[in-house]
Amino acid sequence: MAQKAPAQRQQMTGAERLGLRVSAMINHPLAQVQRWVTIHQLDTDAQEDWDAILEVLASTDGIDLTFHDDGSVTVKWEAQESDEPTAAAVAEDQAIIWDRSEEEEAVPF
Repeated sequence: MAQKAPAQRQQMTGAERLGLRVSAMINHPLAQVQRWVTIHQLDTDAQEDWDAILEVLASTDGIDLTFHDDGSVTVKWEAQESDEPTAAAVAEDQAIIWDRSEEEEAVPF
């Protein structure tokens, strides 16, 4: 019998992990009710990934960013009554979709 080669597990990039983390924070039920969330750059987040996600958020209509002295950023968004992308959708767009049939790794928040 021939053995199957073990399935290779796709590793998420730092940008994907950051996008998913920010998306999860924005999608949290409390954040959705209050329409704001404060995000933090972790030591494991590359500066270029952090800058890229902030750039996308800042360039999205209806989203305001407030930068704090401690390096955190408060993301505020307006209530959406149209088909315009929400803050959560923008953050999710930054994460590349990977094959969910593979075993997923827990994302640290």
